[in-house]
Amino acid sequence: MGHRRPFADRRDAGRQLAARLTDPGRTGAVPLGPDALVLGLPRGGVVVAAEVAAALGAELDVVAVRKLGLPGHPELAMGALAAVGDTVQSVRSEAVLARVTVDAAAADEVYRAELAELRRRQRAYRGDRPPPDVAGRTVVLVDDGLATGSTARAALGAVRGAGPAAVVVAVPVGAPDVCSGLDADQVVCLLTPSPFGAVGRYYDDFGQTTDDEVAAALARSPA
Repeated sequence: MGHRRPFADRRDAGRQLAARLTDPGRTGAVPLGPDALVLGLPRGGVVVAAEVAAALGAELDVVAVRKLGLPGHPELAMGALAAVGDTVQSVRSEAVLARVTVDAAAADEVYRAELAELRRRQRAYRGDRPPPDVAGRTVVLVDDGLATGSTARAALGAVRGAGPAAVVVAVPVGAPDVCSGLDADQVVCLLTPSPFGAVGRYYDDFGQTTDDEVAAALARSPA
């Protein structure tokens, strides 16, 4: 019988993460309660976030994110886009851009295409639901794992731009330097293995999450 990984699947990871966030013995923590807003990063992060929101009795919503792939090498991220409602934030992957020269027109084409896809996904996930009210609230930003952190940094920027009282980033697993380098009021990361590798290696089941699963999770949110 094979060695069991830390998380059976994203729902299990979400329950373990929720247990940490609701532990009354947490010290130095940003207070969380039913007035918090839990935002998942699509797609897989929303499945994790749904468990956190259920444990807190809090509203669940989504912060749309898209990787900005390098022209000609789309698997390599030169940055990322994120949006909360109409607030859009982009970040650059300086480590990648320091090694390559990117044509400005080609980069702009990637940006416009990914922004259009980001807006399409917002509509697909939310339907007629209005965007979440972020201003003055404590936001819990959840993903299924952090490898490079580019999408999380973009999401943080988009959330900050909407005026929250505080932002907590919560993930089951992440690269140590990424978790320690995020500009959040608090970062909760259950596992920070080194060397890190890929996020999927820490899950027994890390199958792809569909748009329909994201929309269904949001539809079950009480708010």
